[in-house]
Amino acid sequence: MRSAKYPKLFEAGMIGNLMVKNRVVMPPMATNFAGPFGEVTERLIRYYAERAKGGTGLIIVENVQVKYPEGKNIACQLRLDEDKYIPGYQELAEAVQWYGAKVFIQIHHAGRQYHNIEGAEGVAPSAIPCGFLQRPVRELTTQEIWDLIERFSETALRGKKAGMDGVEFHGAHGYLIGQFVSPHTNQRIDEWGGTLDRRLRFPLEIIRRTREKVGSDFPICFRMSVDEFVPGGLTLEDSKTIARKLESAGINVLHVSCGIYESMPKILEPMHYEEGWRVYLAEAIKKAVKIPVITVGQIRTPAMAEQILKEGKADFVALGRTLIADPEWPNKAREGRELEIRKCISCNIGCIGGHVFGDLYMRCTVNPMVGHERLEGWVDLKPAEKKKTVMVIGGGPGGMEAARIAALRGHEVTLYEKEKELGGQQRIASRGPGKSKLNFIREYYHHQLPRVGAKIELGKEADKKLIEKIKPDVLILATGAEPLLPDITGISGKNVLMSWEVLAGKAKVPGKTVVIAGGGLVGCETALHLAGQGKKVTIIEMLKELAMDMEPITRFDLLTEVLPKAGIQSITGKVIAEFSEKGVTVMDPLGKKSLVEAENVIIALGSKSLNPLEEKARELVQEVYVIGDAKEPRQIINATFEGASVARLI
Repeated sequence: MRSAKYPKLFEAGMIGNLMVKNRVVMPPMATNFAGPFGEVTERLIRYYAERAKGGTGLIIVENVQVKYPEGKNIACQLRLDEDKYIPGYQELAEAVQWYGAKVFIQIHHAGRQYHNIEGAEGVAPSAIPCGFLQRPVRELTTQEIWDLIERFSETALRGKKAGMDGVEFHGAHGYLIGQFVSPHTNQRIDEWGGTLDRRLRFPLEIIRRTREKVGSDFPICFRMSVDEFVPGGLTLEDSKTIARKLESAGINVLHVSCGIYESMPKILEPMHYEEGWRVYLAEAIKKAVKIPVITVGQIRTPAMAEQILKEGKADFVALGRTLIADPEWPNKAREGRELEIRKCISCNIGCIGGHVFGDLYMRCTVNPMVGHERLEGWVDLKPAEKKKTVMVIGGGPGGMEAARIAALRGHEVTLYEKEKELGGQQRIASRGPGKSKLNFIREYYHHQLPRVGAKIELGKEADKKLIEKIKPDVLILATGAEPLLPDITGISGKNVLMSWEVLAGKAKVPGKTVVIAGGGLVGCETALHLAGQGKKVTIIEMLKELAMDMEPITRFDLLTEVLPKAGIQSITGKVIAEFSEKGVTVMDPLGKKSLVEAENVIIALGSKSLNPLEEKARELVQEVYVIGDAKEPRQIINATFEGASVARLI
C-alpha cells in the first residue's frame, strides 16, 4: 500500500524477478535466539514475525552457519549445514510471508572473527589473527576452500527448499568471504590470493556453484563492506570494481555496509554518529552497477529514508536497530504516525554489544518487548481484570514505561515528577557530547502518555501526605538515584562540584584545569563536555582502565577515537586520597602519594538509590513496587524492563 507522505518508501521494488511490497528491509542482526544446537526456535520465529507484521517489505534473517562449529561468531547461532534444520526454516518463512513480507537468509562463516568454537580450530585465508579479538587462526588448505564453496552453495539450496524467497551471502564486516576479498586479511600467494581477481575467486566460485543448484531465477544478495576503514583494507574505489564483478557473476542485489571488527564502531555506530552518515557509500556503488542497491546504517526517521530513495542514492533502505526498537516502524510511517515511533538511541546495550556479544539473548533499551514476543501478555496486552488507581512517582524511563503500559491495560494512572520535565537522569545524560539521541526516549513518552490516557503531574514532588490523599491501589516508585559521595577528605571543598550538576548546566566550572574523579561512563562524558569548552581535563580512575561500565563497542570508540581527539589525559590504577584547593592527591598500589594539580574537581564516583518513600508507602498502600535505579542503580534498559514487567502484573 502506497503512502502519500512517503511515496518512494512505500512503492514496490524488484529484486531479480521478486517483487517486494515496499523499500523497507530488515537487515540480518544476530540475536542468540537460536537453540543451543543452532535450530530455529519459537522465540526466533515470533521475533521475526512481529517485524513482518509491522510492515517490513523484506526480512533478511540473521547469519546462518555453513560449517559448525568453526564458523560460529555468537553463542547460539543458526545452522543450516544439515538437512535436519530445513523444517525449522520452513516454519520461519511461512510466519514471515503470512504478513506479506519476503524473507531471505544470510549465509555466513566467521573465519578469523569466530566465537567459542568448542575445540575446533579457527580458520581464515591467511594465518592473521583478528586485531580486535586476538584469537589464533590457521590458513585454509585448497581442499578446505573447495569444501566450503560446496557448503555455501548447499546451504543456499536448503534455504530454497525451506521456502525462503532468496539468500544473502555475508561478504561484509570482516567475515570469511570478506577476508578472502580484502588485502588486509588475505596474503596468500596461490590462486586464492594476490591480485583482486584471485582474491575474488572464492565468492565468485560460491556464486557460480549456487546458481548451478538454485537456478537463475532465485534471488541472491551479496552484503559487502565497501570501505573497511583499516590500513591496507578495502576502499570504496576497490569496491566499485568488486560490485561490477559481482553483478556480472549473477548477483541480484548488493547490500552496502562497511567496516570489520577492527573498525567495529563503523559497523554498529555509537550514539554520536549522525543519521544516514554512510549513505554516500551506497550512492557510489549504485552509480557503478545496474542492479538494485540496499543502504544501511543509522537511519531512524521515515523522512531520512524517503529522502535517500527520492534522491536516487539507493533502491532499498535497511533499518537494523531501528526495527528492533520498533517493529511497527513501517506501518506507523505509512499511516503518518511518526510521533508514535520508538526510535533507536544507538546505545548498543540491549542488542549486539551489551548482550549478544556477551552470550546473552538480544534485548532493547527502549523496547522491553524484544525477545519476549512469544510470551502471553507482551505483544497483545491483557486488559486489567480490575481497574485500579495507579500512582507512579518518578518520570524517568522506568516510571514512564510503567505508566504507559498500566494505562493501556485500563488502569487509572497518574505520574508525578518533581521536575518540570519528564526524563529523570536521561535529561542530564542527554546533555553530554553526542548524546542527544537520548532525548528520543523523552519525546516518545511525552507524546504517548497523554495519548493512552495517563495523567502527568510535572513540578510536583510526591510525599507521604500526597499518597495519603490519593490513596492509590498501586504505587510504583521510580524515584531514581543520586550521586555517591564517598568519605574522602576535602570532598566538600569549594572547588569540588558534582558531575550531574555540571552536565545539567546547574554548575559552572571556572578556570582552565579540571580533574574528573571517576573514569566510568559519567566521568568520561563529563570530561568530554568540559574539554569541549576548551578546558584541560584529566580523568582519575582507580581501576586499570577507563569506562569499564560501558558497552564494549561504544567503549572501543571512546578509547580509540573520541578521548584521544579531545586531548583528554587519564591516570588509572590509583585511588583518590584527598581533595584540596590545589587539586587531587592520589595514591598508587604501593602507597606512594602524588598531587594532580587542578583548579576544579568534578565528582563522578557512581550513584546510590534514592528511595525515601518505600517504608512509609508500604504502611499506606497494599501494592508497592520499586523499579529502576530506585531499586538498584543500573542502566536505562533495566528501568524500562522493570517498568514494563510490573505494569503487566497489576
